[in-house]
Amino acid sequence: MRPGTAAVKILPVKLFFVTDLHGSEICWKKFLNAGSFYGADAVILGGDVTGKAMVPIVQRANGTWEASLQDHRETLEGEDAIVEFGKRVMNRGYYPIRVSDQEYVAMQEDEDLVDKRFKEVMLEGTERWIAMAEEKLAGSGIRVIACPANDDMFEIDDVLAGAKVVETGDEEHPIQLGDFTMVSMGWTNPTPWHTFREAEEPELAERIDRALTAASDPSTTIFNSHAPPYGSKLDNAPALNEDLSYVSGGQALRPVGSTSVAESIKRYQPMLSLHGHIHESKGSARIGSTLALNPGSSYEEGILQAAVVTIDEKKRKVKNYQLVNG
Repeated sequence: MRPGTAAVKILPVKLFFVTDLHGSEICWKKFLNAGSFYGADAVILGGDVTGKAMVPIVQRANGTWEASLQDHRETLEGEDAIVEFGKRVMNRGYYPIRVSDQEYVAMQEDEDLVDKRFKEVMLEGTERWIAMAEEKLAGSGIRVIACPANDDMFEIDDVLAGAKVVETGDEEHPIQLGDFTMVSMGWTNPTPWHTFREAEEPELAERIDRALTAASDPSTTIFNSHAPPYGSKLDNAPALNEDLSYVSGGQALRPVGSTSVAESIKRYQPMLSLHGHIHESKGSARIGSTLALNPGSSYEEGILQAAVVTIDEKKRKVKNYQLVNG
């Protein structure tokens, strides 16, 4: 160092990582607030951004409105009651829609009508979330990253691409976080539900390999794979019968993660590997020198589960981490 020059202080990189919000609006709001609360440089939604279903609020012929949530049917009197019910629906990760008696009957008889309406409200919900993020965090210095995963329709990709504050993290968009590169993979190995971004293991392995070409140094690589590695205990899910009912009432567990993800981590050894997909498997694991984390998800209860990770930029390793919820 030359005389008279000051040493450059290298600050740690702090990440707030969540996954599987599935449209829960209260969890999204908590996510946007978490950056300042935890002093994070970036808040990252690692996969499954959007909700899975709509909840009709039906206007009957007598002018009253009826709806059902969690098998509890309600009669809603007045606009305030309808709005309040809609908030409860959105907080659980569903999309409330107002329909007439006739529209409701037509949608029950026509799956194409349901699909069309669902895409509309899902895109509207994604646009609303982006607007909330831009109002809350524009100019804050906190980066917001959202990564589509297997349960997300491809239509949200263009919506995310047009955002100003929210950055898209997917296999085609590696993210620079200080000196570190985050490479994301939202595709998973096949599931019983045949979701949008699934691939057999050989194809998934090819996708992972292509994505990892964006990261030249394992010691500065963060791998954000929605599917957890097979057999890591971050992928234990209730075993299912052929009719998708639970074996032993959900008490029997089996690994359902990806062998391709496991092999990629073993071979490449990224500094940090972030996962989700299996909501019940909150935890951490060591795979060689790689720290792997799955914060889990309780989105339907409005609980935000997360991993807070501090990375030592100089030593190129995870300084500490916490699995938190609130």
